[in-house]
Amino acid sequence: MSLIEKLKKNSTIKDTAILNNSKFFGTKDLIQTAVPALNVALSGRLDGGLTPGLTVFAGPSKHFKTAFSLLLAKSYLDKYEDAVVLFYDSEFGTPQAYFDTFNIDTSRVVHTPITDIEQLKHDVMQQMNGFERGDHVIVVVDSVGNLASKKEVDDALDGKSVADMTRAKQMKSLFRMVTPHLTIKDIPMVVVNHTYQEIGMFPKAVVSGGTGIYYSADNIYIIGRQQEKTGSDVTGYNFIINVEKSRFVREKSKIPVEVSFEGGIAKWSGLLDMALESGHVIKPSNGWYQRVNTKTGEAIDPKSRRADTYSKDFWLPILQDDTFIDWITKRYTISSSDGIMAEEISEEDIENVYEELEEIED
Repeated sequence: MSLIEKLKKNSTIKDTAILNNSKFFGTKDLIQTAVPALNVALSGRLDGGLTPGLTVFAGPSKHFKTAFSLLLAKSYLDKYEDAVVLFYDSEFGTPQAYFDTFNIDTSRVVHTPITDIEQLKHDVMQQMNGFERGDHVIVVVDSVGNLASKKEVDDALDGKSVADMTRAKQMKSLFRMVTPHLTIKDIPMVVVNHTYQEIGMFPKAVVSGGTGIYYSADNIYIIGRQQEKTGSDVTGYNFIINVEKSRFVREKSKIPVEVSFEGGIAKWSGLLDMALESGHVIKPSNGWYQRVNTKTGEAIDPKSRRADTYSKDFWLPILQDDTFIDWITKRYTISSSDGIMAEEISEEDIENVYEELEEIED
């Protein structure tokens, strides 16, 4: 028996396997959405999407965080006929009409109201313990941003007004326990959270809840927002998905997604900015856009207004263009070139560093 087989045999963990045969590595289950730009934000690919693990949408109030979560839930239900949504609700601000907007069959949603972090932790761990790999369930938590700890609730009931030092600890405990189950059992979990502005000369948005959720999350997106106006009337919002942390997409990437009051999420939004940067679309004059033949470099088709580019006819040829697909992947996906390649550092380089250190010490 070889050493590697001996190590595998002696392990007390039933899922121990040689890495190239491990079911936990290799191709990830991708839940593709109907919005290509959102797929890019989630995985760095136009044909990608949500993966198993912990995904967090964070931002101020009314920044479409719940809507993004429900869109992912809908995409999951569409992929698997037997799938269900486990929906933990602490804000009670998601009426059935919201689910109806995304055509979610509420008979496939298990709604669990929660009032404190410990309650969420105990229930979700009970559920995780009952799941098996192959069970098609997506967990949505809306939200952890304003979720109190049990101590905070008990202190209020006892008439005490003291600082709660346990909330961050309980939050860290929750996600520390949940995260391994998500990977082992191939389950996506989408969590809505809030942000606050860091105090300082250059304030920035910080995800609430302490370091626990930040360390445990596979993906964290901070949502920004700008109003879309026609004259003085607000007709919708331009949201920016800021990639704060990701296992697949380059951090600090910014993916625009437009939402109108009349039409909801604009399916083709975000692509125009990408295509302009890649050179697959040009702006011949202010307010006008044209596709480009990447082989000849010449503009094709008549010029279009921005609103007219939001169509399948405009985007399908570009989305089927291998040069655009490759550009998206290289532009947004984390690759081995983003890290230190082993061949870039030789033994001689290392020896030179040690020699320089010895000279400094002398």
